[in-house]
Amino acid sequence: MKYERKPFKKRTEARSRGQGSDSSIKPSESSLVERESRERSMAGVSLKCGDCGTLLRSVKEAQEHAELTKHSNFFESIEPVLNLLCSSCLKPCRSKTESDLHTKRTGHHEFVDRTLETVKPISLDVQKGCKGDVEMEESSSSNKHEEMVVPEVDQKLLEELEGMGFPKARATRALHYSGNVGLEDAVNWAVEHENDADIDQMLKVPLNTKTEAPKPSLTPEETKMKAQELKEQARKKKEEEEKRMEREREKERIRVGKELLDAKRIEEENERKCVVASRKAEKEEEKRAREKIRQKLEEDKAERRRKLGLPPEDPVAAKPSAPAVEEKKSLVPVRPATKAEQMRECLRSLKQNHKDNEAKVKMAFNTLLTYARNVATNTNEEKFRKIRLSNATFQARVGALKGGIKFLELCGFKKIDGGEFLFLPRDKVDMAVLNSAGTELNSAINNPFFGVL
Repeated sequence: MKYERKPFKKRTEARSRGQGSDSSIKPSESSLVERESRERSMAGVSLKCGDCGTLLRSVKEAQEHAELTKHSNFFESIEPVLNLLCSSCLKPCRSKTESDLHTKRTGHHEFVDRTLETVKPISLDVQKGCKGDVEMEESSSSNKHEEMVVPEVDQKLLEELEGMGFPKARATRALHYSGNVGLEDAVNWAVEHENDADIDQMLKVPLNTKTEAPKPSLTPEETKMKAQELKEQARKKKEEEEKRMEREREKERIRVGKELLDAKRIEEENERKCVVASRKAEKEEEKRAREKIRQKLEEDKAERRRKLGLPPEDPVAAKPSAPAVEEKKSLVPVRPATKAEQMRECLRSLKQNHKDNEAKVKMAFNTLLTYARNVATNTNEEKFRKIRLSNATFQARVGALKGGIKFLELCGFKKIDGGEFLFLPRDKVDMAVLNSAGTELNSAINNPFFGVL
């Protein structure tokens, strides 16, 4: 650590030369100015840190400052070391700059100037055993190493709070910050600050700020009743909060459910529109193909007439020949419907007859598909090839619906025992017919437009 010592006498003379040459100052005023200058000089001799600008009263303070900050550039200064004490928080400030910064940070404006009470010329030599330095060192060490202890609170109130379920650290903190005056205030404070990060950490306060626990003003019975009442209030408040949260969650579930239903409905509507559009496009394409074929036939017919040397056919004259063509068509033998077509027509009529109950129709289709699948996969087992017509489940799902038994008969089942059973003999099982039945049933179940037209 180094500091530059400037001769105090020269600084005084330089200041005198700058001010004492003015002949307009009267002797009394001149003596007053010199006295005030002397007081300022006595109060203002200080050491200043050239690295951070801190003003220090003694060499000892400069040494401590150097040990803490590792600064080593110190020099004498005539800037006064003030002792301004904040009237609000009692914080000492050593200079006007510090007081301005304190005012800007805290908004405190009133300071008590105690500079002249503690004014001492700076001693550039470290004096061991100096009373002032010892007191300052003791005060600084006491501020730095102030003992922290757990605050004293009313033990009865603390036990009651612990009995209500509060942790000891939270109960101690609540009693301390609520003024340690009553159970209700402590419970209210704990409820209001239950989300604090340090709520369950044991509170420590400086030793000199320990507060004495006041005696409770309630009798044990009243305290017990009050504690029970507060506990009941806390329970009710918690239940109300849980009910409110449950209502919020229920509203959210309903909102999400509505959104999902709307999304599903829109998706189904879009799929339906796509199916209708594709069917319409297919019909238009089929219509255009038929028109092209008709035009091609007309061109071929006109070409044949041209090659034979016949005149072009008059379209007006050709119209009366239409009945003859119809008569020829009527003479063409009609191809009998296949088993698959008969099954499809049976299922279509079943759906048309019961179109008011789609769920029942779908259940009938699924039941018939199960019968056909069981026979196809378990051909050798008779129980899958024999159905009791009086069975209540069969009647509810298939037998009571017009067309259900007819479909089974198309699959090969025959009535036996006076119409009590439907039976499919082993040698009459036709896998091709069963496969066709399965295909038609799958189409009827999965096609939303089956049986509509």
